[in-house]
Amino acid sequence: MSSVSGVAGNRGQVNYSAAKAGIIGATKALAIELAKRKITVNCVAPGSFPDPDQMSAEAYQTRQDDAKGRVPLGRVGKLKEPGYLCVFLASPAASYITGQTWAVDGGISIKHP
Repeated sequence: MSSVSGVAGNRGQVNYSAAKAGIIGATKALAIELAKRKITVNCVAPGSFPDPDQMSAEAYQTRQDDAKGRVPLGRVGKLKEPGYLCVFLASPAASYITGQTWAVDGGISIKHP
């Protein structure tokens, strides 16, 4: 697991963005090394996924409202959405996919500032 910050960077979080970008690089290197053993290695880079059970309803609504103007799909992610991608990547349907980073971010990583 990386982060959209590892793909697109994030102001004020140089250390976090660099660490997550390192995971993306490690994914590519491991994919090359393990391909001869028929092992695939991929990376998931989630965007904003606040947990409504870990915050007040008002705080969660504030995050939702902010996403409407910032995230192309107009909402924060649901916690299960990166999991769906992980299930796909672990399935035979993804047996020819390796070394890739998949952003699950509502389109924020492709949005121009």
